[in-house]
Amino acid sequence: MEHMDGLSVEGCERCSELLASRSRIVDGVGPDDADLLFVGEAPGEREDEQGEPFVGRSGTVLDDALRDAGLSRADVRITNCVRCRPPENRDPTAEERSNCRPYLDQEIGLVDPAVIVTLGKVPGEHLLGRDLAVTSEAGSIEEIEIGGTRRRVLVCVHPAATLYDRSQRETFETTIQQAADLAGDGGQAELGDF
Repeated sequence: MEHMDGLSVEGCERCSELLASRSRIVDGVGPDDADLLFVGEAPGEREDEQGEPFVGRSGTVLDDALRDAGLSRADVRITNCVRCRPPENRDPTAEERSNCRPYLDQEIGLVDPAVIVTLGKVPGEHLLGRDLAVTSEAGSIEEIEIGGTRRRVLVCVHPAATLYDRSQRETFETTIQQAADLAGDGGQAELGDF
C-alpha cells in the first residue's frame, strides 16, 4: 500500500518502468525545517544504491560549493522531482514527474523552506511550469505558488554541468552562495528587493 508518512514515501508503484529499475525509493535527506531545499531530477545509480540524493561526483561538487558558502549538507535539505531511478539514468518522463509531484509538494509544505533551489533544467521546468534556459537564467528568482503558499525558487545549473563544462563552475558556485545569502536573511526579503 502506497503512502507518504511525513517525508518518506513507502510502497509507491505508480510508475511501472521505474518500479523495475529502482532498488529503493530515494527520499529527501536533511533537516525537516531547512531554510534551503535543493531539488534535483531523479536518483542515479549511486543514489539508488545508497538511498540518498546527490552522492557521487555531483554530490561532491554540491558539498564543496555548500562548504565554500559557509554551509554543510547537514544544514540543507536535498530531494528530487522523482524518487526512483529511471532506467539507464534517462530523464524522468513528464508522467513520472507528475506521478511523483504530490510527494514533492508535500515535502515542500512540511519543510517550508525560505528558498527552493532547482538543480538543473528538469527540476527548474517542473517547478516553474515553463521552458527554462538554465545556463542563462541561473541565479534568477521566481515566486510561485505551491499548495496555496508563495515560494521563492532560485534557478541553478546542475552540479554535473560543472564537471563537463568548467565555465559553469563559477555560475554554480555563485548561485549556491546566493542561496546561502537568501536563507541567511531568514527568508524575510520580498521579491521586490532583488
